[in-house]
Parts: sequence; C-alpha cells; structure tokens
Amino acid sequence: MQHNTLDLIQSRRSHRKYKPDQLTQAQLDAILDAALASPSANNRQPWYFSVVQDSALLDRLHQEAARMALAREPSQRSPRYRDPAFQVFYHAPTVIFLSAPQDNHYAMVDCGIAVYGIALAAEAQGLGSVILGLPRDAFSGSAREELERALHFPEGHQFVIAIALGYPEDDKPAHDKHPEKISIIR
Repeated sequence: MQHNTLDLIQSRRSHRKYKPDQLTQAQLDAILDAALASPSANNRQPWYFSVVQDSALLDRLHQEAARMALAREPSQRSPRYRDPAFQVFYHAPTVIFLSAPQDNHYAMVDCGIAVYGIALAAEAQGLGSVILGLPRDAFSGSAREELERALHFPEGHQFVIAIALGYPEDDKPAHDKHPEKISIIR
C-alpha cells in the first residue's frame, strides 16, 4: 500500500482504543525496518527497540506505572489515572519500547525521531498508534531493574519513549493547528 508522505502526516492520529487483533509479522517487519532507517545524530543509532506482544507483561508494566503515578500528588500525575478503566497502553496488542544509553546527549531526540517514523510506518499500513511517555513511571520505582530485564534493555540503557500499535477502534478528528506558533525569518 503506497501513500503520499504528506497525506500520512495529515491523517495520523493518536488512537486510544484498539481491537485485540495482533499485527501481522509482515506489518511488524515493515515497522521495525522503518525504525532502523531513522536518522540519528552522527549516525550513532543509540536506540534499542523492545517489541512486546505479551499481554501479561504489558499488564505488569501498566500496574507498576499506575502504582508509581498514584503515589504522587494528584497535581503531579496525568489526569487519565482518575479513570479506573484507564490502561497506559490503551489495550493495544503491540507496544514498542525505545531505550537508549543514559549518557547519550542526543538519545532522546534520536528516539523521538525514530518513534515518529514508527507511527508513520504504522499509518501507512492502516494501523493506529499512540506515542507514550507515561510508561516512564514504571521505571521510576523498585521494579525498574526487573522490568528493564524483562524488556531486554541492554546494559546501561534506560526507557526513553514507547509507542502502542494496533488496529484502531476509535475515530478521532484532526487536532487544531496553531499557525501563530510559526515565525518565518528571511
């Protein structure tokens, strides 16, 4: 399926409801190939991609993220945790976790670029995605090392960002654009 890149950028949404159907191996391979093709500072490619399709592990990560978030003052956590039905991965069948070395100055930016490439690759295949920062909470407590091992993070790597993938079950309008946030200096 071929798509114009500009059309993909305009049509991509952050989906927060997914069908239980798993991605095909061909879809996952294409997404991971796009991830590995991402540009990075000095081509260091600092990322490591941990693909999780194990619902029990995703539930464990959710429980730990919720536990750590709910231990903070309400003003210091996402309001999404007020909803008892909230699940940090929105029940997506596949979640990719990006980790990188703690001492790489550009790793967060590089992983941000890679995760957006993953989102566009998913969109090109008729899949939905949502880029996630909230799983960071799962790695802020005493279960951090256990979870890093479960996700096969390489030694010295830490969580940077995640992305949930699947067949969307919601329909979302485009968000408002704010052209006033642009300056053109000539």
